[in-house]
Amino acid sequence: MKFSISREALLRPLTLVAGVVERRQTLPVLSNVLIQVDQDQVSLTGTDLEVELIGRTAASLVEEPGSATVPARKLMDICKSLPDQSEIQLSLEEGRAVLRSGRSRFTLSTLPVAEFPNIEDDPGNVELSLPRGTLKHLIDATSFAMAQQDVRYYLNGMLLELGNNLVRTVATDGHRLAVCSRPAEIQVEPSQKLIVPRKGVLELVRLLDDGEEPVSLTLGASHVRAHTGDFTFTSKLVDGKFPDYERVVPRGGDKVFIADRAELRQVLSRTAILSNEKYRGVRLNLEEGNLRVMANNPEQEEAEENVAIEYSGPAMEIGFNVGYLVDVLSVLDEDRVQMTLADPNSSALMEEPGGGDAMYVVMPMRL
Repeated sequence: MKFSISREALLRPLTLVAGVVERRQTLPVLSNVLIQVDQDQVSLTGTDLEVELIGRTAASLVEEPGSATVPARKLMDICKSLPDQSEIQLSLEEGRAVLRSGRSRFTLSTLPVAEFPNIEDDPGNVELSLPRGTLKHLIDATSFAMAQQDVRYYLNGMLLELGNNLVRTVATDGHRLAVCSRPAEIQVEPSQKLIVPRKGVLELVRLLDDGEEPVSLTLGASHVRAHTGDFTFTSKLVDGKFPDYERVVPRGGDKVFIADRAELRQVLSRTAILSNEKYRGVRLNLEEGNLRVMANNPEQEEAEENVAIEYSGPAMEIGFNVGYLVDVLSVLDEDRVQMTLADPNSSALMEEPGGGDAMYVVMPMRL
């Protein structure tokens, strides 16, 4: 293996692929990136056995095709620290990878290519294509609500639902729920429900932008594969049954108010400073035309703010984890937010005024 490539052409795919590679690995070869060179194409593969990412880029010159596995993090750090527009030459010499650039030379250890695991190919039974921007919007609108290391392993991911002319993402950690749907020109019979693990979701969204360029998805029994531009992303799916989120969405709340989203977010963030650090609870007092937000903590410190809202109805007090409310207000696109409440023990529904493509359910807390 011997080829030359510009620093920029190598760095973008390498940075994304190295993101998949875990620092602490049970198998040493998993902290390496697999480099394969043929004709004038260089492909880089990183995996942690759950998620695999292949990035492709063009070499400026290939003297000898071949393949090698090289420590991902070290190779990335070397490339980052070289000057802009450098030309890099990478070759395999006596079982080691030698990187030369200008007057620098680095020799890196390698591990046998045969040891590098390949996520087994299960033949995809459904193929479809979506605009990148659509998928990115759906993930951005819901991914914050995924659980982290919950024993209910199926919550540590996102439900991706594909039906006729509709794509939906759903995430919940048991305390809050995020649902976002978008129309799309796809036909899927019967409709498919996949649970993509948390890491897969976070890596996939890094490959997407707001453009209309397509990302093609291949759905298998245990994997989902996405092709976009020069990247091929594969993730194992979580084997489990996602909760019936339709049942969780509160119906029939009679107290509906509309507030300025940015102002409410700032008020909640300021009030949160004096909330209990462990529970992060704030109290919302709903009055006609006004929302009073209060917090206190064991040190007897208190915060109180008032924010003008559109509301005419009975007064009510309800408590929430302030972090959950701020998260929702951070991902909504609109200037205003609508919140629907029923009573102090029922979940709140947050969405754009009049609906929109996303809705958020937040459970209350007793304060």
